[in-house]
Amino acid sequence: MSTGPIMPSVILETERLVLRAFTENDVDDVLRAASDPLTQRWLPIPAPGRPYTRSDAVTWCVDTAPATRATGDGQHWAAVCRRTGRYVGSFGVVRTNWAARTTEIGYLMAPDARGRGLAPEAVVAVTHWVLLDQGFERIALKAATDNTASRRVAEKAGYVYEGIERNAMPLHRGRTDLAVYSVIRPDLVG
Repeated sequence: MSTGPIMPSVILETERLVLRAFTENDVDDVLRAASDPLTQRWLPIPAPGRPYTRSDAVTWCVDTAPATRATGDGQHWAAVCRRTGRYVGSFGVVRTNWAARTTEIGYLMAPDARGRGLAPEAVVAVTHWVLLDQGFERIALKAATDNTASRRVAEKAGYVYEGIERNAMPLHRGRTDLAVYSVIRPDLVG
């Protein structure tokens, strides 16, 4: 448990989405999204070279996602369609530096939810909540340089391209450079 600050537990709503805490009922959907070949191409989850299993999805939903908030590292949300309640992806902030008031946003989309503008919609909601409601100063977003879909999400959500972190992340096969984007509070209130 955290002995320092933690983010409040909230539900975020957008025009088409509800972002809420993960539950055990999300396990099968998380497994489907996280084990998808495109997800696995760009995210080395659960660890480089190891396939994503149902056990990993259970651990994520029941332990890891809630612990991120409880330890003060950030917060994770399951994004579901407002109309159908169907899981569409995972969004979260991690690597939170409370003294500097900075954090990093990450996400993954379920295969059938890609290409519909849902990821930028959720990223904007999380960004506004973190910067405006929680008073943070900066959010970073990092994506593999060749992951054009994720880089488009950053741009559509208003993140500013900063540069490349070379050889920054392991993948299941090899390593990748990361394109770094950010939003700072003056970008939203200026």
